[in-house]
Amino acid sequence: MVSSRPVDFRNGLDGLAAMVQQALHENPFAGDIFVFRSKRADRVKIVYWDGTGLCLFHKRLEQGRFVWPPLHDGTIRLSAGQLGLLLEGLEWSRVRPRPVIAPAAAA
Repeated sequence: MVSSRPVDFRNGLDGLAAMVQQALHENPFAGDIFVFRSKRADRVKIVYWDGTGLCLFHKRLEQGRFVWPPLHDGTIRLSAGQLGLLLEGLEWSRVRPRPVIAPAAAA
């Protein structure tokens, strides 16, 4: 899940986990990945629960900016491929996962 609003990058694990609960109304300990952007759009922080503790990933692009969705309240769900493109600084919004219909029964 990507938070579309920039956050204060002085926040660490506890501050971002609290933001997940209060602003996004999600559970930071459910195993989902939560992505936060900086105001300058050149940095990203990711918070996730790996089953034993909270993890924090922080990346800064040395040149350019990350491609972010338009600013609005709420979150955007990304596929694993889209998240990979976002972290590479590439245009992820043009990539759409193919819809997959779950089978009715095991083969």
